[in-house]
Amino acid sequence: MGVIEDIYEDLDADVSLEEFREAVEAKVEQMGGLADEETAAQLIVHDLQDGEVETIADIEAGMEEVRFVGKVLSVGELRTFERDGEDGEGQVLNLELADETGRVRVALWDEDAAAAEEELETGMVLRVAGRPKDGYNGLEVSANRVEGDEETEIDVDLAEGSTVESLSLGQSDVNLRGVVLDTGSVRTFSRDDGSEGRVSNLTLGDETGRVRVTMWDERADRAEELDPGTTVEVVDGYVREREGNLELHVGSRGAVEEIDEAVTFVPEATDIGSLEIGQTVDIAGVIRSADPKRTFDRDDGSEGQVRNVRVTDETGDVRVALWGEKADRDLGPGDEVFLADVEIQDGWQDDIEASAGFRSTIVKLDGTTAKPPERDGAEGGSGNQHGGGGSGSEGGSDGGGASSAETGLDAFAGGDGSSESGSGSEAAGAELEAKPEGEESGGVEAFTGTVVQTGDPVMLDDGEETRIVETEVTVELGQEVTVRGRRDGDRIEAEDVELP
Repeated sequence: MGVIEDIYEDLDADVSLEEFREAVEAKVEQMGGLADEETAAQLIVHDLQDGEVETIADIEAGMEEVRFVGKVLSVGELRTFERDGEDGEGQVLNLELADETGRVRVALWDEDAAAAEEELETGMVLRVAGRPKDGYNGLEVSANRVEGDEETEIDVDLAEGSTVESLSLGQSDVNLRGVVLDTGSVRTFSRDDGSEGRVSNLTLGDETGRVRVTMWDERADRAEELDPGTTVEVVDGYVREREGNLELHVGSRGAVEEIDEAVTFVPEATDIGSLEIGQTVDIAGVIRSADPKRTFDRDDGSEGQVRNVRVTDETGDVRVALWGEKADRDLGPGDEVFLADVEIQDGWQDDIEASAGFRSTIVKLDGTTAKPPERDGAEGGSGNQHGGGGSGSEGGSDGGGASSAETGLDAFAGGDGSSESGSGSEAAGAELEAKPEGEESGGVEAFTGTVVQTGDPVMLDDGEETRIVETEVTVELGQEVTVRGRRDGDRIEAEDVELP
């Protein structure tokens, strides 16, 4: 064998001998005679092996090029897009590959994308060469070469399913297990061909985040058949984007099935005290007061409805306007709630308020099994959940909350959907009137309120005022408690605590 063949024999890279020869010849020509074939071959070997990674977990954005092996978990749909300038149309197809250490999204382009749609199947093992980068949903590799590898075995279970965090645009054949956080009603719309379509939404959560699930036509009824807190598996779903957020869609091929398995949802919430107008965030806390539902006439003559509640956490409180069907939710003082994708707006009497419309999710927490997320004081902003939007003819805006709370939730109550949005100032009413508070002889005060904070100190709220109570008596969130004792400002040193 010649020197090129000898060097190639020791090369551990996914290139053919012919490709290696051509690269060596090009290197010799590039260096203008400063390197012979042996030197050029050694330089090519260095270039080829420089990007080799042991596992998918070793891939990092910023690497010049990587080569790795992975098993195909899912093959997305071929999408066509317009290139900038006069370059015409392009095509892209996304794969999800995995090995024993992790998963990565791989983007194939143009002719490679078209060929992959016809030839690739889940379970195949591929050798990939490409450039890694930070993509829309995290790390992805833009491939310039993909080849099948029938000899390498990768121990990855295709049936293990996806997580919310791992969902990527264009992904198909998605199996995702989660707990139902909120559900919506079935809506109808007209298609371009004049036929009637049906669509509904539910919000699903797991340990890694939450995602809106959109169900079409015969699958739409599932939203009204499932209760929040039910554990389900989405089978054969596909991922789409709406208004900058990912949604998991379920069509005639897919299903949403109840399963007997515990799934924990880990919420993240923004401190109420840090809210600013214009944000779309997630918040959590205890309802300290609730107004009656109000109806109003829209400009188009239809009737709308809204109900205002006030939610408090340890950093502050905010009025939340519940629009449309959300106004019918069974919520009252003392209930712990997690509210996702609420819009922070100018409210009634120059106060800010949170608007919970069609795109929002309301989770009523079971106080015996869960507590509102703890907070780290982070400012509001865009979270990492896939907070998807509605579909059909519905609209709205979307976003995510942002602080790092980590509390497992395994019980929920209630569920609905809504097509309303807007500011509570359109139909805002006064807060519920405070319970009477009396003065007893000797400067001792009686105060009745709902427990909105336990521990040291206890905090009671009567819908209008909050009192800090010094007591060793054990109370629970949501209890209506009467305390008697000497008052110093907003603090009461309790001499007697009357529990329900």
